[in-house]
Amino acid sequence: MNKIAQTGNVSHPKITVEMTAKNMTVNAGLLPVFRYMDKLRLETLIEQLVKTPPRAENADFQFSDAVRMIITGQTAGATAMTHVTKVCGDEVIARMAGWESVPVATTITRIIKAVKEKNIVELEGVIPRLRGKVWKRLVRNGKRLASAVHRNLIDIDSTVQGVCGNQEGAEIGYNPHKKGQKAYHPQIAFCAETKEVLHSWYRCGSAYTSNGCVEFLKELFAGLSNSIRKIIRADSGYFSGDILDYLESVESGYLIKVKLKNLNKLLSRQEWQPLAKVGGWEETEFLHKCGNWSKKRKFVAVRKQTGVTDDMFKTPIYDYFCYVTTEAGSPMQLHRMYGKRATCETWIEECKSQMGAGSIRTDDFLANSVLFQCGVIAYNLLKWMGLSVGGQIQKWEVKSIRLWLIRVAGKLTSGSRQLTLRLPKNFMYQAEWIAWDRMSQDIVFA
Repeated sequence: MNKIAQTGNVSHPKITVEMTAKNMTVNAGLLPVFRYMDKLRLETLIEQLVKTPPRAENADFQFSDAVRMIITGQTAGATAMTHVTKVCGDEVIARMAGWESVPVATTITRIIKAVKEKNIVELEGVIPRLRGKVWKRLVRNGKRLASAVHRNLIDIDSTVQGVCGNQEGAEIGYNPHKKGQKAYHPQIAFCAETKEVLHSWYRCGSAYTSNGCVEFLKELFAGLSNSIRKIIRADSGYFSGDILDYLESVESGYLIKVKLKNLNKLLSRQEWQPLAKVGGWEETEFLHKCGNWSKKRKFVAVRKQTGVTDDMFKTPIYDYFCYVTTEAGSPMQLHRMYGKRATCETWIEECKSQMGAGSIRTDDFLANSVLFQCGVIAYNLLKWMGLSVGGQIQKWEVKSIRLWLIRVAGKLTSGSRQLTLRLPKNFMYQAEWIAWDRMSQDIVFA
């Protein structure tokens, strides 16, 4: 037994600290992200599509520069504009990105505050252009991507982002977490297969869940192929005749939870069939026309008895689940299909909390809309890179990708007229990092 074990004392080596190391970074994993953005020609696409007011001739930075820096910062975990400039101002990161200098936080803020309302729509239009390149490449390389070929199942939901302050557009509305708090109320559409954001709106806090949803759907479908069938899956906040009319007019399917006064009374009048293979459950299907609808629509419902009343009649008490839909299948099958929508809440939290979409804010609503869209683009970039690599990385959330692939120590050295990024000899998920980096070098977009 050694001396340390005998005495119970631990002997630590004496260590001195010197802050003299150069060309080192903790975010070496941003290099593959830079390569991937360059292959997608992200900066060029922004310059082509987003026509912001021209800056002064002597301006060193343009709107596309600001967007790329914000995306870089958010990918690394920045939650404030000062954090963005800290990440981008890292000497190694700046050299890898090709930036000769990095502006201060106030300069980036001033650039994005110059945007007009039409520029937000133009920036939203960047995502379908990028997605088209990614999906085309995946299908061409043998990826069985049903959303790009056959059917696109789309989950739509809204989320509340509370604020502390008096930012423009932050208003009191629906907020289940902190009633009475000012907030924003973004609306987001996800691709159920790939988990990416297909379309998003940044809205004021007083907006109701389905406010402007028809226009939102029009913009969403404009960015998707007409040859692919779309199915909208949404909660009861989107149970609206106007929404159903529009979806049917463009031959889109839907599965939406029903929200009606006296719904239980309506369901109790239906004929119910017991499910032999699912004990205690019953199902029904019927046509129903709500008050302001132009026609009857298909309703499906399932129920399970949870008890009986306390009176002398002992009337059964049920939990009901009801949906309006265009889809084929038994009520229980459609109930289970809707149940998978629960993962949409996870994706929202991943985009909002882990990527920080909407976390970086100014006092200007349009500028905040730009920052939100930058977060969405950053989120999608990691999802697309995961799809391109495949394997375990495809299943990782943003926080896992950031922890194991982006926050890797590295040292940038120069020699033989080239730069070399030196990483630790051994680190966790090294094989995944190599695959991540190789993909960013080998990938080619049409």
